[in-house]
Amino acid sequence: MLKLFTIFADIVTYNWLGLTRGKHLTEAVHFFVEDTTKIFFLLVTIIFVVAVVRSFFPPERTRRFLAGKNLFVAHVLAALLGVVTPFCSCSACPLFIGFVEAGIPLGVTFSFLISSPMVNEVALVLLFGLFGWEIAAIYLFTGLIVAIVAGIIIGRLNMERYVADYVWEIRMGEAEVPTMTWRERFQYAKGYVKEILSKIWIYVLGGIAVGALVHGYVPQDFLLKYAGPNNPLAVPIAVILGVPLYSNAAGVIPIVQALMAKGLPLGTTLAFMMAVTALSFPEMVILSQVLKRELIMTFVGIVSMSIIIVGYIFNFLI
Repeated sequence: MLKLFTIFADIVTYNWLGLTRGKHLTEAVHFFVEDTTKIFFLLVTIIFVVAVVRSFFPPERTRRFLAGKNLFVAHVLAALLGVVTPFCSCSACPLFIGFVEAGIPLGVTFSFLISSPMVNEVALVLLFGLFGWEIAAIYLFTGLIVAIVAGIIIGRLNMERYVADYVWEIRMGEAEVPTMTWRERFQYAKGYVKEILSKIWIYVLGGIAVGALVHGYVPQDFLLKYAGPNNPLAVPIAVILGVPLYSNAAGVIPIVQALMAKGLPLGTTLAFMMAVTALSFPEMVILSQVLKRELIMTFVGIVSMSIIIVGYIFNFLI
């Protein structure tokens, strides 16, 4: 079915616009048209399905589910819940406060906060549609490992004193989790699709545009020279470049697709994608409202090293 988007891009690029095959502009336009239609189709379809699933996991139920579990099991469950509950970075502060108030250990909370932006089901399905199930499975597996390991390490460091003082003073009452009918879940899903698309469409288009420019104009030799398999520093360079960018996983996937088409190794592209989604500067600014500088620096350092190690491992294996 995805070939239909390629056919549509052919019609728009070569027939309607009359562009000449093989030119840089032509390749960039074709990439932009094909990926825009393909990604937004997948986004609308998958976000709707995901929203129905998410309606079973409101924040209150998530907190109750994690509270009181065995520590290692709690880390695993928190990371898995991060996959099916893709809260945006703007939800980080209230979620963090709610998790701490519910008695969930700090490290377990971080496993959730790392997994939620890094590995979300929308990006997982997009990767499946664009690259196949193997790449999607690798993305899921590595993201969960990073979230679990980083959360365990942060928990072992006993850094609760670096959480903002006011967080410990907040006492929130137990909120009732409303029971929804299927009709209400579908209505919620429709509204959620509109809400999410209204927030991310500009970043998705921006990501596609950057990917199109990379695909059409950046010489393959240039990318391979600085981030190819022969450069031992390619993975940390990819992580450093990804941190200042602001995008969600859906927005960065078109860039990843273009980079892989240019010959970038899988581990390097995964490291770049994870850095963009899990270590973006705007998210650090938001987290600074509830975390002190020492804990934020520790969080960034541990997650960065975990991502770099994952990148090197997959560049070595694949």
